[in-house]
Amino acid sequence: MIDVVMPQMGESIVEGTLTKWLKKAGEHVERDEPLFEISTDKVDTEIPAPAAGVLKEVLVDEGKTVAISTVVGRIEEGAGNGAPVPALTLGATTPQAAPAPAAAKPAPPPPPPAAVQEPFVAEPRKEPVASSAGPYPIPVPEPQQPAPTDGPLSPLVRKMAREYNIDLRQVKGTGAGGRISKQDLETYMSAQGAKTMAQATTPAAAAQPSAPAPAAPPPMPRAQAPQARVEPMSIMRTKIAEHMLASKRTSAHVTTVHKTDLTKVAKLRDRHKAEFQQRYGYSLTYLPFVIAATVEAIHEYPILNASIEGSNIIYHNEINIGIAVALENGLIVPVIRNADEKNVLGLQRSIVDLATRARSRQLKADEVQGGTFSITNFGSFGSVFATPIINQPQVAILGIGAVEKQPVVIDDAIAIRSVAYLALTFDHRLIDGALADQFTGKVKSILENWSREIL
Repeated sequence: MIDVVMPQMGESIVEGTLTKWLKKAGEHVERDEPLFEISTDKVDTEIPAPAAGVLKEVLVDEGKTVAISTVVGRIEEGAGNGAPVPALTLGATTPQAAPAPAAAKPAPPPPPPAAVQEPFVAEPRKEPVASSAGPYPIPVPEPQQPAPTDGPLSPLVRKMAREYNIDLRQVKGTGAGGRISKQDLETYMSAQGAKTMAQATTPAAAAQPSAPAPAAPPPMPRAQAPQARVEPMSIMRTKIAEHMLASKRTSAHVTTVHKTDLTKVAKLRDRHKAEFQQRYGYSLTYLPFVIAATVEAIHEYPILNASIEGSNIIYHNEINIGIAVALENGLIVPVIRNADEKNVLGLQRSIVDLATRARSRQLKADEVQGGTFSITNFGSFGSVFATPIINQPQVAILGIGAVEKQPVVIDDAIAIRSVAYLALTFDHRLIDGALADQFTGKVKSILENWSREIL
């Protein structure tokens, strides 16, 4: 029997929501055939079957959120060859033999005396109670209301619904397939807050219609607007925070910055970017040049592609470059595998593909793990340079700032050059400053003396 587990979709992910089973208990499944779909705060994807056989047990229902490595089902290898077999499903018990028919049907007991029926009095419906923590009303839940079943919900939506006691059946989802998002909940809470205040003032005005109008009271002091708004951190933001703090506690962070002349790369890019856009349908950026220079430098300084395990150094045979991608409420680091085997065109294609699918939450499990070195392009947002935090368990991360034209002294003459700053943050437990500068200097030299064509 093979266990089917909830996979880890990235280093900072600790749980996932099983949104849909693509196979039913008792059905045959082939190895690597899509078995179920999951959703996390970073990725929505299909999970393949780990082996061929029959899905014997389904242990986690659709819509449930469980921790990583939780067994969600079991596959019996080689059973059935496609024919359905009896299976145990969640909540099912072992079939029992049919009971023998009774010898004689006993006479029914006499009916109990009729009770005097009390007249029914409907209880008044309870109005929402306003929260003292903010303008959002907290509805009093009706007893024994079933949970909404109109689609999978993200862990963040479930958490907000619990904290604000929201009946999700009253919320209109605007996501794919009617899925409820965080924005849908905020819109609903704002609308309910306005409705509650209107209902609170209208009955009071109509309570005494015949009473004479009293003299105008003195003006009340204006209520001071709240100075702060409190809302819970999303699960994604919480996990990023935990991951960053863990990295700072683990590694001895040091950052070295090298000013780099990218004029040759900039001229090559300007010469080909129109043709590149027309031929391939996307722009040519500076990032694939930086990645290409980085993987070449890693071949000369392989310790930058290592990791630490206890008192041992693990040198990785593959060069898998993680690229930081900014999302709406956080970031994720998808991985370009075997980056040293790709040219600038191949690297740019991988960057566009991974970034696009990261923002649409369509990355696969193996595309967000297994990185050996990371690169972050904070220059795309105008930053000149920064001190990035190492993505554990790696030992270094390279950042590139904005490419700007600056006056530079060359051979005692002033020239205008395209300049950027390369910032390498490294783990001083393993890498010394001299080695870090030699590595960054190698990346700088490759970029400043770029001579390779890209088309």
